Amino acid sequence: MDSPRVAVIVEDDQDIRELISVILGQSGFEVHAASNGADGVRLVRDKKPAIVTLDLGLPDIDGFEVARRIRLFSDAYIIMLTGRADEMDTLMGLETGADDYLTKPFRPRELRARISAMMRRPRSAGEAPVAAAAVENVPVLAQMKMPQSQPAPVNAAQPVSAVLPVNAVLPVNAMETAPVSTAALSVNGLVLNSRDRTAEVDGTELELTRTEFDLLRAIVDSGRAVRTKSDLVRWLRGEEYDAGTYISDADERTIEVHVANLRRKLGDNPRDPRWIKTVRGVGYKLVH
Repeated sequence: MDSPRVAVIVEDDQDIRELISVILGQSGFEVHAASNGADGVRLVRDKKPAIVTLDLGLPDIDGFEVARRIRLFSDAYIIMLTGRADEMDTLMGLETGADDYLTKPFRPRELRARISAMMRRPRSAGEAPVAAAAVENVPVLAQMKMPQSQPAPVNAAQPVSAVLPVNAVLPVNAMETAPVSTAALSVNGLVLNSRDRTAEVDGTELELTRTEFDLLRAIVDSGRAVRTKSDLVRWLRGEEYDAGTYISDADERTIEVHVANLRRKLGDNPRDPRWIKTVRGVGYKLVH
């Protein structure tokens, strides 16, 4: 199991490496840093972090290959940091196993918010989210001029109605209040176990990243309701529906890439889906 309060930084720029180290250190993480890809992979293997920040342009092996190697043995959350504005680079990063990305230069507040959202996701049923409060309540560094506002935490509430129209679109605030089943769910040969965060298709276990598992669980838990791409973006970030945050086309494209990776691992044909159906112009829903 990954260590819940450990983070690894893989970054060749010393100034950025030190900035990220300060942010994570003040957020309560034990921080380890590497200036190249090979050392970064070794650190992740040895330290078993919960969070990895990964620069795309490293001096020895690029961030894409580093992410591929990390995914062979770790399910740590990977946030890719890139100075490139090309969307294809971002999409390639997500396809190699990254969970999220930030474009340099980035605001320290935004990095903290992304990490906080990831750490709010429970690792297994009945297990409390790890280090979320520490990330959200980090002291403000005056020289960084970090804003005080933070994304609101996800709060448990009453279950949403189990009866929904076929093409219902459930808003993200209702999505956040929906209970997460602790029992194994079985849908057309897919078995999803939230207790140990495993997924199987016809008895074969799938190798999913944490973000892929969370998205699959959200779609399965929704039943016949449609999940919009913007709702899924906000849900993964732990944001309220009316938080006023901007969801860009690139953010929604990130969801598309994660869903495409899910379909590939599931062996699900989008033209004749067994599990995930695209509702054109809206989002995704579970096939029944």
